[in-house]
Amino acid sequence: MLTSKQKSFLRSEAHHLDPIFQIGKSGLTDAILAQIDEALEARELLKVSVLQNCEEDKKEIAEKIGAHKQIEVVQVIGNVIVVYRESTEKKRIQLP
Repeated sequence: MLTSKQKSFLRSEAHHLDPIFQIGKSGLTDAILAQIDEALEARELLKVSVLQNCEEDKKEIAEKIGAHKQIEVVQVIGNVIVVYRESTEKKRIQLP
């Protein structure tokens, strides 16, 4: 569980990032979750964009992502979800 100070730090780190994944009409699939899992191992922090044609609610998608393998949802702002998980092999981000 992240503290508010850690979430604030991660939000500032994610500000300059572009969304890597887009969730569209088919919603959040197992394949997308697996790709997010792999990308988090390499990057630790990333953005996921929810397109307007997505039938699922962005908050529901964020909850599903957060329930998968200890992924922390840092922020849901607009149609963008910021997620974080500490890498087991290549730790890049030092949390305060």
